[in-house]
Amino acid sequence: MDGYPASSVPQTPTDTLTETEAMIRALDLARRGVRGANPLVGAVILGPSGQLLGTGYHRGAGTPHAEADALAAASAAGVDVAGATMVVTLEPCNHTGRTGPCAQAILASGISRVVYAAADPTAEAAGGAAALAAAGVQARGGLLAPESELLNHRWTQAVQEQRPFVTVKIAQSLDGRTAAEDGTSQWITGSAARTDGHTIRSRADAVVVGTGTVLADDPQLSARDELGGAAPRQPLRVVAGRRPVPGHAAIRGTDDRFLQLKEHDPALICRELYARGVRHLMVEGGATVAGAFLRAGLADELVAYVAPLLLGAGTSAVGPLGVHTLADASRWRWDETGGGAVRREGQDLRLRLEPLPAAGAAPNT
Repeated sequence: MDGYPASSVPQTPTDTLTETEAMIRALDLARRGVRGANPLVGAVILGPSGQLLGTGYHRGAGTPHAEADALAAASAAGVDVAGATMVVTLEPCNHTGRTGPCAQAILASGISRVVYAAADPTAEAAGGAAALAAAGVQARGGLLAPESELLNHRWTQAVQEQRPFVTVKIAQSLDGRTAAEDGTSQWITGSAARTDGHTIRSRADAVVVGTGTVLADDPQLSARDELGGAAPRQPLRVVAGRRPVPGHAAIRGTDDRFLQLKEHDPALICRELYARGVRHLMVEGGATVAGAFLRAGLADELVAYVAPLLLGAGTSAVGPLGVHTLADASRWRWDETGGGAVRREGQDLRLRLEPLPAAGAAPNT
């Protein structure tokens, strides 16, 4: 499995694609996916002369992986991929999770060559390239690996730290308030923003709030669709804190998907939830809990819904971060994946950001 040198070649529209151009196309496809428990992955299938036979990308946990999506697209178009080359942004997995192993799907398709960017960092999913090579499929890694690694740098960090990927969500006024001076907070943002937030909830394995939010707002923390009905997939509802949760609290629900962790340390919360199988954690409230995860460097994605109103006083969206001078500010960058960094949700704005990569990382492409 020889490596490719890293490079960044501009994409040009042609009837056929080089492998590098195909990888650039695959990275663009990967950026259409949504962040969470799984990495962003894109795949392109090329014929013997470089002709485009099929493309695919991963749309989120529980959906077909990019390789399977590309194979399905080619099959739907009546294209035979036997002897073709698959170009994919991450080493094909070799394990069965919510979906089957991609390496085996590739073998079954008759594809004879696989070119991938970055190796899979997870212990359970790695080994796809070796499995392909053992079965006679050429498998080569390293093409545009830095670009692929940068695209998923926070997901990879979560994997290496054996913790969930963490999305912090806040809903605030223009001046950064989540509640007015008298404590009223329902609703700062409109129904479209709330529906979008419920979509993230339905993708997450767990949603956490503090006991303060439970006692003040009595949230259900269930995932609901745009009509107000229960979403097919529901997260584990988690309360962090030592104060008792009342027996009548809405968050308890009527099922077994409720958990109280009498803990305030975000790292310990992540460790406990990871041990319970949580791979995507959504942090919803309030300022104290959000601030704790941000201060600990455990926020991999920040989603902020900003309403066009001013309160002037009230509860801040984020608690203290330990920042005393501008040079120590927590710095983020716009995340254009999954539908863009900035978009309208009704009358509100949805902002999506990710922490700045470590110094020396490859530039974003």
